[in-house]
Amino acid sequence: MHLSLPTLLVATVPGNNYEFTQPIQMRFNELISGVRSDVAVKVYGDDLDVLMSTAQAIETAMSSVEGAADVRVEQTTGLPMLVVEPDREALARLGLSLDAVQQVVATAIGGTEAGMLYEGDRRAPIVVRLEDGLRNDADRLGDLPVPLPVERAETVRTVPLRELARIAIEEGPNQINRENGKRRVVVTANVRGRDLGSFVADVQQRVGAEVDVPPGYWVEYGGTFEQLISATQRLSIVVPLTLVLILGLLFLAFGSGRDALVVFSGVPLALTGGVAALMLRDLPLSISAGVGFIALSGIAVLNGIVMLSFIRQLLLEGMGLDEAVREGALTRFRPVLMTALVASLGFVPMALAVGAGAEVQRPLATVVIGGVLSSTLLTLFVLPALYRLVHKVSESKDSIENG
Repeated sequence: MHLSLPTLLVATVPGNNYEFTQPIQMRFNELISGVRSDVAVKVYGDDLDVLMSTAQAIETAMSSVEGAADVRVEQTTGLPMLVVEPDREALARLGLSLDAVQQVVATAIGGTEAGMLYEGDRRAPIVVRLEDGLRNDADRLGDLPVPLPVERAETVRTVPLRELARIAIEEGPNQINRENGKRRVVVTANVRGRDLGSFVADVQQRVGAEVDVPPGYWVEYGGTFEQLISATQRLSIVVPLTLVLILGLLFLAFGSGRDALVVFSGVPLALTGGVAALMLRDLPLSISAGVGFIALSGIAVLNGIVMLSFIRQLLLEGMGLDEAVREGALTRFRPVLMTALVASLGFVPMALAVGAGAEVQRPLATVVIGGVLSSTLLTLFVLPALYRLVHKVSESKDSIENG
């Protein structure tokens, strides 16, 4: 569990719970997911004691996960409550009803309106109750006289409340939160020094292995993690759709499925370079990195189009295949290299950012820079050779079929 210096300092102050976060981040987390932390584990059920024991077990399991910070259970207890528990057997012996005892306690603690005070056109209720010192003292409250019924009041007319009920000040619920019709207790945590997705995966594994959730109770994961899931699901649709659209546009541009696939072959190598760059910098595969992969696909295809269009033009002018491939690769070397340098150098400041928003900028820029480098190598060296190989094979098939 990660403990910062401020956490260690305030931990020595008794009677308080602390959670460290950024004000804007906290408010956005609360607006988006209803909790103020990065990750929330919600425990649902009926019995508050069972909910608290389960939540405390989850807190222990989460604290042992690498990257966990500010792990805490939602405050649900700690409110002092006066408990007056009637002794039914004693009430039956003396012929008293529960209602009679409750009325005496209600008058002594909460007060009962005994009349109205009029002062000109103003009026105020007259309330009868014990003074604050007596109402807050459970021992002295036990001396409160409870009147007996007339038929039982021959010798003793009142009985002390302590002989009719158990009186104590106990710790009760501070708040009872509900969600989806069930009581809920939340365990929250912030993430330090690692990505959110792998942290939640480790928490789910640790909680599933170490925490025994009773029957009728269940656990759900929320917080910023919910937005990660929705964004991942959205990208799982957007990325394949983008690649299909790129391939379709290439086919419309060249009018040839072979040439379109040759240019499209730059996309996998570009994506490989982006993944390698993330691994070299030890950065997680985040949502911003996914957006970088989408932008990278367009850059990789652009360089391929620049190279292949010129080679096709030379072929239309009557130049041989080998000579056209060689001349196209040499002539388009500078434009392709300039395009790659502009795209990569423009992202260098983002890749080296350390200030606010750097956690979003670094993965995106790293993916683009790494992918542009690898796709440039493909465009300059592999793409001409691949184009020559595909068309040599095609020419051989045509000659066999015609001969």
